[in-house]
Amino acid sequence: MFGQTLDGQQLFGLISLLTLLAFWILVWRRDRQATRWFREWATRRQAERQAREGGPDGGSGSHGGPWG
Repeated sequence: MFGQTLDGQQLFGLISLLTLLAFWILVWRRDRQATRWFREWATRRQAERQAREGGPDGGSGSHGGPWG
């Protein structure tokens, strides 16, 4: 690199570092995807729960009890 020849050990070190960088980029991307999936799942779950309870205000239209 830059006018210097690389021997076997330096070349192996460079390849190892580039491989490690690629590995960590993959891990980081998968972590971001998992975080995004979990947030979407939690939002969807919360919306379903609010729909079951009768609205976003927690069912204030209900007077309580099974007979209203």
